[in-house]
Amino acid sequence: MNLTHWHPHFIDLSPVFEPFKPMAGAIGTFNDWPTCQDLHNLKLRVAHDVLTCSGVPVRFVAQENAANDAFEQWYEPRIYLSGEVATRPENWHDFFNALVWMTFPHAKATLNQIHYHALIHAAQRNIAKRGPLRDASTLFDESGVIVLSSQMALMELLRQHAWKEVFWKYRKAVLSSMRFMVFGHALYEKALNPYVGMTGKGIFFQVDEAFFRKRLVEQLHAVDQWLADFLLQKLASNADLSPIPILGYPGWSDDNAAVDYYDNTQYFRPLVRTK
Repeated sequence: MNLTHWHPHFIDLSPVFEPFKPMAGAIGTFNDWPTCQDLHNLKLRVAHDVLTCSGVPVRFVAQENAANDAFEQWYEPRIYLSGEVATRPENWHDFFNALVWMTFPHAKATLNQIHYHALIHAAQRNIAKRGPLRDASTLFDESGVIVLSSQMALMELLRQHAWKEVFWKYRKAVLSSMRFMVFGHALYEKALNPYVGMTGKGIFFQVDEAFFRKRLVEQLHAVDQWLADFLLQKLASNADLSPIPILGYPGWSDDNAAVDYYDNTQYFRPLVRTK
């Protein structure tokens, strides 16, 4: 698969896109790249509000070419203060960003709030360097993966980089008791043209077995709130995010049906222990 043009049924191409399934029917009606107005109409069909933490509705607006140095027009402050998300036309990266706003609105609003307050803090103290919280927020925004499991042992194996053990030896348990949900819009863009080396940055949540029997939309709503709370209360630096070679999840690559797929240590890197 090598997808650069518009494809209205991209969701069917890979299980990576599962969080967007509730919107598949509406997206499938777009015969060409959706405009900002199309994205607005799609947002109206989502069964929950999409608001910033300042309480204003999120709107996807065309990105202007002319630079504007006013603080209120910087990307994150503009979203926080006016709800305007600058969006480039015919661009998968920005399109996926819009879909993630619709799918995980509380988490996206929380990330935006973190950036806004960090920028205010930096401006007041004349700090030019990005801090570790903004770095981690950006990394998760672009490449985040939510790991859900009813078995703590499986999550611990991921944390220990025991990739072959968790994805192959316990493959059946992974399929029944663990789910990945991609959050990062850059990771979704990469999934259009997947390659060995695709790695997300994971946040873990333990759930009960009954969670996996709920409708997808219910799962997404719950995860959105959990994630928003985690980002606001616990995220501090990149150390709070765990590397996840997402193509190791059973079925997320045709190649991982063979055991030797997991012997590639350039992708499935062992844990480097520091003193």
